[in-house]
Parts: sequence; C-alpha cells; structure tokens
Amino acid sequence: MSLLTPDSAGAILLVLALCAVVIVFAGVRLSGVADKLADRTGLGEALVGAVLLGAATSLSGLTTSVTAAWNGFPELAVSNAAGGIAGQTFFLAVADIAYRRANLEHAAASLQNMIQGTVLAGCLSLAVIGSSLAGYEILAIHPASYMLVAFYGLGLWVTRTASANPGWKAAQTPDTFQDVPEDDAGGPSTARLWAEFAGLALVTAFAGFMVGRAAEGAITEFGLSQSLMGVFGTALLTSLPELVTTVAAVRRGALTLAVGGIIGGNAFDVLFLAASDIAYRDGSIYAAVSDRQVFVIALSLFMTTVLLMGLLRRERRGVGGVGFETAVLAGAYVLGGAALVAAG
Repeated sequence: MSLLTPDSAGAILLVLALCAVVIVFAGVRLSGVADKLADRTGLGEALVGAVLLGAATSLSGLTTSVTAAWNGFPELAVSNAAGGIAGQTFFLAVADIAYRRANLEHAAASLQNMIQGTVLAGCLSLAVIGSSLAGYEILAIHPASYMLVAFYGLGLWVTRTASANPGWKAAQTPDTFQDVPEDDAGGPSTARLWAEFAGLALVTAFAGFMVGRAAEGAITEFGLSQSLMGVFGTALLTSLPELVTTVAAVRRGALTLAVGGIIGGNAFDVLFLAASDIAYRDGSIYAAVSDRQVFVIALSLFMTTVLLMGLLRRERRGVGGVGFETAVLAGAYVLGGAALVAAG
C-alpha cells in the first residue's frame, strides 16, 4: 500500500477516520478565525461567512471531486459535489432545531446571504443545463463549466457592491441577530490570523485529497456504487467542516456567519463541477454521468429554493419552534436519499 493510495479495507477505513478527525479539527478552528477576521477587517459575518469561510471549508470537497475526476471516477466526482450541497443545506435544518430562541433563518437574515442563495440556485440551474446538453464541448470542457465560473464571479461582484450600497435590508425584530464587532484587543495580529486561516484551509484541502483516494479504493475494493459513495460517503465526510463550523458558530451566537458559511460554501461547491470537468480527461464530465447525478443536482436546487423561501418569509416560530423550511428541507433530504438508495 502506498501512503497516497490505500488499497486494503483496513487502510481505507483508517485513512477515512483520520481524515474525518483532521477535517473536524480544522473546521472548528476555521470558524473561530473567520469570526475574528470578520471583525478585524470590517467585512462582517455575512460576507466573510458566504465567501471566505464557505470557500475554505469547501476545499476538502473540491480536492475530492477533482481527484476522482482525474482518476476516472466521474460519477463519484459529481455525486460528491451535488451530494455535499444537499447535505450541507440539511445541516441548516439541524442547526435550526438546535437553536431554540427563534427560527434560525429569521434570526440570521441578511442581504449577503440572500444574494449568495440566488447565486447558488443559478449555478445549480447551469449544472442541470450542462447535464441536459452533454454533447457540447469547447476544448474538451462543457460550455456550462465556463458559465459556472463566470456566474459565480458575477455573484461575488454583486455581493460586494450590494454590501457597500444595500438597496434591501431585513427588517429588525427582537429575535434578529445583530452583527456587532467584538473587542479582541491583545489577540493575535491580523497577519497571523490570515496565516492561520490559510494553513487550516490547506490542511482541509489535503484531507480532501486523501478522502478522494480512499473513496476510489473503497469503490474498487468493496464494489460500491460511485453515486452512493459520493452522496453519502465522501460528500458527508468532506462536509464535516460545514457541520462543525455551523454548530460552533451558532453556539457562539454568530448566526449570520453560520448561515452564510453554508450558503456561500454551497455556491462555491458548484464550482467543483467546473473543476472536475477540467480534470476529467475523457471529454466533458457531464456526458459521463447518469440520471442519478442529475437527480441529486435537482434535489439540491429544490432544497436551495426552499431555503430562500425561508429566508424571505422569516417565520419567527413555527411548529416545534422551527420554521416551515426546516421541515421541508429535512423531509426532502431523507426522501431524496431513500429514493437514491432504492435506485441503487
């Protein structure tokens, strides 16, 4: 067995377990550092969560998808990307249940989170278009991949400009979270915080690479489905940073950071498809996937629209103290997962 290519059952399980520990540790630290950077830079929790934290915690998933595509596992690459988005959106439902003061989507409403949610929906729509027109390629890359990158860039520009000159603001209520910068005088310097953030991001990226290699070994060793391994294996494992950062942020009261980290991370996750399309060496990756991957992408799009409805409706307290979107998100993820398992 090579260090980078686990090829036995024991080695595969060991690598996956070690990567899970590393990803969880790095995710917890990333949440704390990002919260401090949001205050130091004046960017605010919503913007830092949606862009900086969302991208950093997604690096493990990115390297997993790219590694799988490069090594000829296209269904694993796409399932990991789309399954991660669905799973991470489900994490918000879990966080809403854990936050008892009010509906999380009500408390953490922000312009930046709304914009990033629409960016995510648009990117997922482009992925569905790419899957429907899989035969078109430009330099062995589907046009949808180019459009994904361009649309994501447009979304970042809109988020930045709207933050500077907002034309829409969420109504403030007693349960709305107020992002007030904390006084951390005497703490580490801003340069040190950036260095720690970058180091932790690299650690999660390498852990994701190892998860990808172990997943490929598991598919070969145990004869597992690439779709199921991607959606319920690598996607959830590489999504652990989003889970732990969301829970940690909610426990610290950084609600906007928690929601922004999930939504921004999901928007960044769609870029996995473009990166995997580039890494896949046998043409467009959209032509190499099955209806199961398209189903997961569509499920993620549906869950995103439900989340946006919740952020717009801002139900303060629903049945059981959670919003209607939490019940719909949980039901969609469970039923969608069951349908995928039944399909094999």
